[in-house]
Amino acid sequence: MRKTKYFWMGILVIALVMTLGPGGTALAEEKKTIMIGCQTDYDRLITIGPVVAQGIKDYMAYWKKTVGTINGYPVEMMECNHGYDVNRALECYQRHKMAGIVSLSTYGTPHTYAITPKILADKIPAITPGFGRADAMDGKSFPYIFPAAATYWSQATASIKYIQEVEGKENLKGVKIAYLYYDNPAGKEPMGVFEKLKKRFGFEFRTFGVPSPGVEMGAQVTDITRRYKANWVIAHLFGRSPSVSLAELYRKGFPLDHYLGFVWGVCETDVAAAGEDLSKGMLGIQYTGLGHDYDVSRGIKKMYEEEGKEMHKYWTTTGYYNRGIYWAAVQVEAVRLAMELHGPPITGEKVKDGYEHIKDFTMGGLLPPFIFTPEDHEGGGWVRIYQWDGKQFGLKKDWYNAYREVIMEELAEVTKATEKKE
Repeated sequence: MRKTKYFWMGILVIALVMTLGPGGTALAEEKKTIMIGCQTDYDRLITIGPVVAQGIKDYMAYWKKTVGTINGYPVEMMECNHGYDVNRALECYQRHKMAGIVSLSTYGTPHTYAITPKILADKIPAITPGFGRADAMDGKSFPYIFPAAATYWSQATASIKYIQEVEGKENLKGVKIAYLYYDNPAGKEPMGVFEKLKKRFGFEFRTFGVPSPGVEMGAQVTDITRRYKANWVIAHLFGRSPSVSLAELYRKGFPLDHYLGFVWGVCETDVAAAGEDLSKGMLGIQYTGLGHDYDVSRGIKKMYEEEGKEMHKYWTTTGYYNRGIYWAAVQVEAVRLAMELHGPPITGEKVKDGYEHIKDFTMGGLLPPFIFTPEDHEGGGWVRIYQWDGKQFGLKKDWYNAYREVIMEELAEVTKATEKKE
């Protein structure tokens, strides 16, 4: 009996030694990988989707090499290609959810509308940078959706503010503005804001919808230049349609320094497809910086060089590539803050709080001075204006936002209308 007793005591001691560290404390359990997700498109909007996706991949590879973990926990990005199809986007969301993601970047406005109820129910925070529903800027109504960049409402107010500065007057009576837009929910999103600005500042305003796939707009451009005789064109287009609009307007003799594009039509590939010389003078809104004069860009290039790899073909497409860097980086930053604020295990609810504590996350000038709060999930609606000089985009106007009171008025009206429907 005594031998048996000592035997089991020995087993217990061995088990305790294996469980405890040298100082007598329990060894840390294996730290579980934190999963974040991104939806991408390699099938339809091939001038945008693969470029953004490459920016995401490059940033994650660079972050792993230079930082590696958050408090010892590895972070992995799970990608899912939905091909710009809403049903496939819903399938991607289910895959991401099953994988246990704690944050997601969606892709596309129709897709974001479809996924939003699921995100809110599952309490998985999602970013929709520069697209999606603008009213999601209201963190109280949409606690788990983060536009996380200038919405189409903010792009609308910023465009009018810039036109006022060029015209040299606040009252724009007699100034004719044409809104050339892709005829889908994204294109229609800022119309209410434009109407409010029209009433306030007196400009003439007409809309010209371009049906999918957006490669035929000769009739619209003829109406804009010959019949309406617009002074300015604000273009809200994407895919192949921005380059088509530039070429058509050029052929009709419209001065392209009075063409101002929203974020999805302002990139090196857009002007290249239209013609680099032809596009000279065109203006565009951006919510991330262009070019590679940033520490993160230099770091990624050095990483490729050290690994003996050739730089990929998307490196010069900075209008979209830099956004991919941001989409990945802001998710990692939210997870980092969630860990700092709450510790493990990391959940969607904790990451939501992480997002709401992001402040002045500029990445060395690549981004504006974002400040997210529980009330403001947009971060302030900051943009830059760039102009194409025939060879490259040059900074025309540094970070600014405009007419936030008009946006708040639109938000109140949209929220009230939504509540009535429900």
